[in-house]
Amino acid sequence: MSLLQRIESDLHDAIKSKDDIVLRTLRMLKSDIMYEKTKGEGDLPEEKVLEIVTRASKKRKEAIVEFDKAGRDDLSEREKEELLVIEKYLPEQLGEEDASAIIDRIIRDMGEVSKKDFGKVMGPVMKELKGKIDGGIVKRLLTEKLEKL
Repeated sequence: MSLLQRIESDLHDAIKSKDDIVLRTLRMLKSDIMYEKTKGEGDLPEEKVLEIVTRASKKRKEAIVEFDKAGRDDLSEREKEELLVIEKYLPEQLGEEDASAIIDRIIRDMGEVSKKDFGKVMGPVMKELKGKIDGGIVKRLLTEKLEKL
């Protein structure tokens, strides 16, 4: 079952069970997917759907930080509830150690690299880690590793 099919099936179940949080979150997620679908032609590939879900997760995380800063615990809690629903559709997230090992392997496979090759290394790293860990963490890890070279 594809990711989109899982979302649609769970949305249908949420409608039946009248689970407000899941229903609200999956409707927003499906709306985002349908919007992307109207931009292109035909069905979206699985990678694109995963990208949309990842983007929704990132938006919720950023909103939580901002609402916490503003002292809006009510809105922060709502975003946290939505984030919990969205995370069910993301692949298992890698820890920093696992990501670091993958970055080390890619750098080793590329051979001679320096700080100037950040962009050259970041492409293959993100291709392998996309959706599995936050891009900001990858950027920080890669920067640290390239500065040591």
